Amino acid sequence: MGIKKLLIANRGEIACRVISTARRMGIRTVAVYSDADRDAQHVRMADEPVYIGPSAAQESYLNIDSLIAAIRLTGADAVHPGYGFLSENAAFVEAVEGAGAVFVGPPASAIRAMGLKDAAKASMAEAGVPVVPGYHGADQSPEVLAHQAAEIGYPVMIKARAGGGGKGMRHVTRPEDFLQALEGAQREGEASFGDPSVLIEKFITHPRHIEVQVFADNQGNFVHLYERDCSLQRRHQKVIEEAPAPGMTPELRAHLGDIALRAARAVNYVGAGTVEFIVDGSGPLRADGCWFMEMNTRLQVEHPVTEAITGIDLVEWQLNVAAGLPLPLEQADIPLSGHAMEARIYAEDVPKGFLPATGRCSQVAFPPGASFAHGDIRIDSGVAQGDEISAWYDPMIAKLITHGDTREAALLRLTRALEDTRIVGPTTNVTFLHQLASLSAFETGAVHTGLIENHLDALTQESEPDAASWALAALTMLDLLQAQPLRGWRAWGQARYVCHLLHGDQSVEIGVTDAGESGYIVDESRYIVEMRDDARILVSQDGGPGRSYRVHRDKETVTVFSQSKALVFKQRAQGGQAEAAAGDARIMAPMPGVIKAVSCTVGDHVETGAPLIVMEAMKMEHTLLAPKDGVISSVTVVPGAQVSDNAVLIEFEETQDD
Repeated sequence: MGIKKLLIANRGEIACRVISTARRMGIRTVAVYSDADRDAQHVRMADEPVYIGPSAAQESYLNIDSLIAAIRLTGADAVHPGYGFLSENAAFVEAVEGAGAVFVGPPASAIRAMGLKDAAKASMAEAGVPVVPGYHGADQSPEVLAHQAAEIGYPVMIKARAGGGGKGMRHVTRPEDFLQALEGAQREGEASFGDPSVLIEKFITHPRHIEVQVFADNQGNFVHLYERDCSLQRRHQKVIEEAPAPGMTPELRAHLGDIALRAARAVNYVGAGTVEFIVDGSGPLRADGCWFMEMNTRLQVEHPVTEAITGIDLVEWQLNVAAGLPLPLEQADIPLSGHAMEARIYAEDVPKGFLPATGRCSQVAFPPGASFAHGDIRIDSGVAQGDEISAWYDPMIAKLITHGDTREAALLRLTRALEDTRIVGPTTNVTFLHQLASLSAFETGAVHTGLIENHLDALTQESEPDAASWALAALTMLDLLQAQPLRGWRAWGQARYVCHLLHGDQSVEIGVTDAGESGYIVDESRYIVEMRDDARILVSQDGGPGRSYRVHRDKETVTVFSQSKALVFKQRAQGGQAEAAAGDARIMAPMPGVIKAVSCTVGDHVETGAPLIVMEAMKMEHTLLAPKDGVISSVTVVPGAQVSDNAVLIEFEETQDD
């Protein structure tokens, strides 16, 4: 008997994606939501919404009792966990089954076998799966861990044994940095997974991250759906993924697939899973340069690239397997067509160190024709225009997926689609993604996990407005782009206006003369502005070639889109605004969060760049540094304190020169 009512124990993009397939299959859906998600898109999409608790994930999406109560309340006969939250929690699987529902995923035994990285590596080694050299022992004393790191040889990776998503991971290159990195990894492991234990592994130089999608049913059938390359990462979080992996040979693909299936069979796996490998990328890919890293016992964030190259809906397969049906295809029948890429669009301020951003999305516009459906361009998103990006959860806005006959075609579609993506409200990483996709090393397929770090300065440069962007912002702010009869006419001559604009720290006074049909004179230049039917604005300066822009006005701000750049301008009242005093020395919270550690007290002398506070926001730790030399004059927070955006945390006096 098939599934009739499906509860999605998740939120955001993945909840919307599961609902989309379930709806096509005729399955009714139940969305769960917290206080922060009352008006979220996944709640609006589902057939039935159920409230499960306060905004904090521990009290809602991680609250097993609340979720089980929702199952019983709605009569759901199956539960899809999505990814993250409780998707790899064996106790949740058992609770779901105890409530009489089917868990759409592997059995609890498989999750336990693969859930702790140290135990998983040990069992995989016994099964003949190659693993990276490292320490996976039970003794977690700092002295033993430091000794093991020295024995393995630097550089090493510290990893939370219950970890995932880059949380609880630290790359350490020097012995003197080990203990501080260990403390950070343990804190993140405890906060994210309730387990501070870590393992130590040899860091493979020039590594690539290649993973294999596996699937199994309850009849003992196992297949793999080829590989994905997830090497473009920052802080161990994936940024752009693709399938197939660049440089992959048919022989190595078959070899990795066989190893991945061996790993899945070793734990009697059922459903969708991903076996991840660390691969030596210093030269051509080879069979003896691939090591098992971990197995994710759930659907991966990047599963759409596999769907794009195989034409298979993995969520549909999950639901059918959970309903007891056998896999519909054997290994030899699984197609592999073309190339696909996925870019993760986040609300984050890249020039400010990728700090998570919050705010209401006053405009959300994706490339024309993009949807959850298979196609050349696909958008998986849990955010719609008017939705709020809060500080409570991961700040992902959308995943942009493109497909083409070749890698070059998929990449070209990705860069063009990023140019057609416009989000106003929270700061996003769209420009960063476009620059990364345009990087020559990525274009040639020379990918590895250190690629972003190696080009970080170039990739994170703040976008500077060109003259046409300033002019277009002024014309929009002055409402001069609206069609008006007798535009620019005055009895005494041409109309002239003055606009005072701010962009970041830049303050500019712009003089505009409305020249009617001949355009506008902005300061010393003449601009011809042509409004297109698709909302594009073609701007030419001083008779030069036209360039395409889009604009969005939101109260006192104007956002000018130029290719992938989103340039935000504000109107400044005449007379200027107060500037911060040159001697002002404070550390303020860059976002709402929880203070995890404070490493200074009143009276301490600190130097520029010294780490003073560690705060956790959106499930990641952020270290706040001293902006200048000085003496601490006040500390307003203690570990465990919850702080709001822009709260003053530390004040200090500048060190005076003798």
